[in-house]
Amino acid sequence: MFKVTHWVLITRSHLFSDLLNTRWPQEFLVKLHHVSPEHFSGDFLESRITIILIDLASVDVQTAYQIQRKVEKGSNVARVVFLHFPQQVDVSFLLQASVTAGVFYSDASLEQIGEGMVEIVKGKVIIPQDLIESNTAKDAVTDDVETLTIREREVLQVLRSGSTNIDIANQLFVSESTIKTHLYRAFRKIGVSSRGQAIAWAQTNLHEVTQ
Repeated sequence: MFKVTHWVLITRSHLFSDLLNTRWPQEFLVKLHHVSPEHFSGDFLESRITIILIDLASVDVQTAYQIQRKVEKGSNVARVVFLHFPQQVDVSFLLQASVTAGVFYSDASLEQIGEGMVEIVKGKVIIPQDLIESNTAKDAVTDDVETLTIREREVLQVLRSGSTNIDIANQLFVSESTIKTHLYRAFRKIGVSSRGQAIAWAQTNLHEVTQ
């Protein structure tokens, strides 16, 4: 008797979920659970889930990052696969060697994704070579960027436009003292000592993470 495995598809698109459900349950002998990002919880990590697919066409990358971190901390079994990974926006910080099992660009066909999933099920990691090479070339920068929290990234991204602390606080809906704390920590992590240096660093090394 064949053992049915369980995957979770995190997407806001019912059409995309229905499309995969017409093919993958039979192709992979898998039970595909569809949840929106708002309803993904640690309960899934305590179940028999082995693969978590995140649809970046309908899930913003910051939410995707937070979901993957939950998986990394809460499961020794589940691995993450990103679908509709954007090519025009630098979101390479999503890739985590310990948990990311696959990346498929927005232009990948269902057949190509299916072929890749066959390899992922076997335990392989499927990430486009150009993305791997890009990450390797940016290792020195990524070491700094990886240590930044999501909120510190947001603060530095707003800072790029020359905004004051009050402006940043109003935009991110936090207090000015909170912004000062984030900036202090971010400055130490990226090795700068002034706002001008931080702005220059952010303009060179940070990219917008919105789609």
